[in-house]
Amino acid sequence: MGLLKVSIVQLFGFVVLSGLLASPIWATTQYYDFVIEETPYTRLCHTKNILTVNGQFPGPTIEARKGDTVIVSVHNHAGYNITIHWHGVDQPRNPWSDGPEYITQCPIQPGANFTYTILLSEEEGTLWWHAHSDWDRATVHGAIILYPRNGTTFPFPQPYEEIPIILGEWWNANVSEVIADALRTGGAPQISDAYTINGQPGDLYSCSKPGTFKALVEHGKTYLLRVVNAVLNNEIFFAIAGHRLTVVGTDASYTKPFTTDFIMITPGQTMDILLEANQPVTNSTNNRYYMAAWVYSSALNLPFDNTMTTAIIEYINGTSNSSTSPQLPNLPSHNDTDSATNFTANLRSLASEDHPVDVPQTIDERIIISVSVNEILCPNSSCGGPNGNRLAASLNNLSYVLPRIDVLDAYYQNISGVYGTGFPSQPPFYFNFTADNLPFSLVFTRKATEVRVLEYNTSVEIVFQGTNLLAGENHPMHLHGYRFFVVGRGFGNFDQGKDPASYNFVDPPLENTVGVPKNGWAAIRFRATNPGVWFMHCHFDRHFSWGMDTAFIVKNGTSPQAQLLPPPSNMPPC
Repeated sequence: MGLLKVSIVQLFGFVVLSGLLASPIWATTQYYDFVIEETPYTRLCHTKNILTVNGQFPGPTIEARKGDTVIVSVHNHAGYNITIHWHGVDQPRNPWSDGPEYITQCPIQPGANFTYTILLSEEEGTLWWHAHSDWDRATVHGAIILYPRNGTTFPFPQPYEEIPIILGEWWNANVSEVIADALRTGGAPQISDAYTINGQPGDLYSCSKPGTFKALVEHGKTYLLRVVNAVLNNEIFFAIAGHRLTVVGTDASYTKPFTTDFIMITPGQTMDILLEANQPVTNSTNNRYYMAAWVYSSALNLPFDNTMTTAIIEYINGTSNSSTSPQLPNLPSHNDTDSATNFTANLRSLASEDHPVDVPQTIDERIIISVSVNEILCPNSSCGGPNGNRLAASLNNLSYVLPRIDVLDAYYQNISGVYGTGFPSQPPFYFNFTADNLPFSLVFTRKATEVRVLEYNTSVEIVFQGTNLLAGENHPMHLHGYRFFVVGRGFGNFDQGKDPASYNFVDPPLENTVGVPKNGWAAIRFRATNPGVWFMHCHFDRHFSWGMDTAFIVKNGTSPQAQLLPPPSNMPPC
């Protein structure tokens, strides 16, 4: 199937798309076909079938402009249920096309199809799409590139070329079986066998040299790297030997430019980075440089894949000896929390006249959420987790259970018994969340399907409080349907009386995925003006699978433009 079919320019004021919304005169509509299929791929001397879109790994790149509408017809030719999520797209009033299974839709079953309507609004920069069912996003993912509207441009010099860089994770085993085995036994899932750059592990792994991704650059030119962290379970350090990187955007929002030797990017995040090809080009030098990535693992004694994935930057106006290894960059050590923290602290919104900041200065509702890895008691210590129990994860000590029909449909049709509305505004009890030695009784959680209801136009602050139960580590928390301002971060326990005084209301970064520091906290703010059902979860898939999730139901406002759109007629059945 082809990728881009047609682009229709809307010429006459406002038009109605499928009876859903009005599009302004500068918007276009892009059409894509996605075919989900099983395709044989060889990595690390190992061939297996993986789920792909149009036979590609990573999948096709979607390109549009700010404010466009994208229509994607998904045809499931594989033997697995599937859904697709458009990560970081606000989807105003349209959660029906947001994608998380059993939250906003039932999955697309084998042999079936579903058409997603992706409503772009203020996003500009790099986002991505990925499967939101099981662990399918390991191979079902791709970039979304959102260019400025016609007549506008980047708030930085026009780059010579753009290079998408998608960081991924590879298992030689069947990924669906990896998580199924872990959930069956209650133990931790098998760690991955490699990381990838644009689908390739790189030549530091066995049998991987022929496919290693290579980017050709010209001396004196500047390139825009569009970096996506599609890794399932790890935050990543990334660098390029011999070159500094200038960060100019994150999560489809521009930032104040800052130059760094490396980036730390959490799963779900995207970053726009300028690379200046400024190294000398002579016949006597090696004109090839590795870009490389490996894990930032904040948890102590937690097994992780400690290998390094590489790709190659090669200068085309020089003489390269392919028998000479490229230079390797210096990456921070795997447990270098100081480097990760210092990098993240540099992210600041551009806050310019063309890209203003509108962070809520006051709040109607503060929700404090403890973020924990837990256990569930198993009879006779019969499970594969710590102490013979089952591993779990929680928000405010509730471990989320996916229902058997989606929450959105239950909400829209007023179907009772599918979910509760009792997700609490604070932890059920307070303790020294980040202490080194915590009472063992605190480790247990309970399973439930509880969501939080918000009135339309409520200004909300969420404080994510990390805990040291079982393992203190960073948690990348992602909220669907909203980008939010990260107004504060810190280590230790959040102090409601003191810590808000240090918030940044001038130029906080606008993100859709925030890394909660190990044994620390992060505060975000947003205004609840997007009605619907919106998932919130940790973007470590092991934590997501264990229940570190909940959802927000944002009620309708009074005006027609503040109300949930009606569902499409062809929503997948459960």
